[in-house]
Amino acid sequence: MFAILKKDFGTDALIVRDGLLRSKVFAKDLFQRLLQGMKDRIDAQWIKSRRRVYLAGVAKHSKVLSRYRLAMALEGILQTDYPAYVEVPREVEEKAYVWSEFARGDDRAPEGEEINKFVGGKMFLVKFGSNRRDPVWPVDIFVPQVGEAQTILGSMLADAINGFPVPHYPLCLQKAHEYAALVDFDFDVLQDYIFESVRSSLGADAATLDAFQLQDADPAQRRYE
Repeated sequence: MFAILKKDFGTDALIVRDGLLRSKVFAKDLFQRLLQGMKDRIDAQWIKSRRRVYLAGVAKHSKVLSRYRLAMALEGILQTDYPAYVEVPREVEEKAYVWSEFARGDDRAPEGEEINKFVGGKMFLVKFGSNRRDPVWPVDIFVPQVGEAQTILGSMLADAINGFPVPHYPLCLQKAHEYAALVDFDFDVLQDYIFESVRSSLGADAATLDAFQLQDADPAQRRYE
C-alpha cells in the first residue's frame, strides 16, 4: 500500500486493503513512521495534482462484530432496508480485545502512555446491501480521513453492489484475490517445478520422492466418495 501511494493518480482514488488497517509485525515506532509516511504521500498527491487518495481496509471477521452481533440484532442496529453504517467507539472496541492496544489509535492515545504501535484505522460496521439480513462487514478508515467517511463508504458501496461471487462485498477485493490466488493449472505447474528441484537435489534417493507423490495424503477423504 505504501508503494502504491508513490504513483501518480489521474483521478481521485480509493485504495482498499484486504484486512483492517492494523498490524503487530512492526517493532518500536516503525508502524508510526509508516502511517506518517502514508499520510505525507497522500498530502503530496493533493498538493501536486489536486487528487484525493483515500485508504480503507475491509475484514471478513472481527472480534468486535462477533462480540456485539447479538446485541446489535436485539437493538435493531443496521437492521435497515437500505445500506447503512455505524462508527464503533474506541471504548467499545477495547472491550472486545484481550489487548486494548489493538483498538487504541492515535485518536485515543492517553498522554504519557505508550505510543500507538498497531492501529492505523478507525472501525466502522457497514452493511452494503438493502436487505435487513444482509451481511455486516468491519471496515477500517485511515484515521486522518475519518472525516471523509461518508465519501469513502459511498465509493465502496458502488463497488460492493456488483460484488460476485460474494454479494455486497467490495468487488475490487474479490477480483484482486482472484488474480492473486494460485490455483488449478498455475498451481500444478508451480508444484511440478518444486518437485523437479527437490528430485534433482536428492540424487540417488529421488525414487523416494516419486513414491511419496503416489501416496494418498488424506485417506479419510474417501468417506465422501
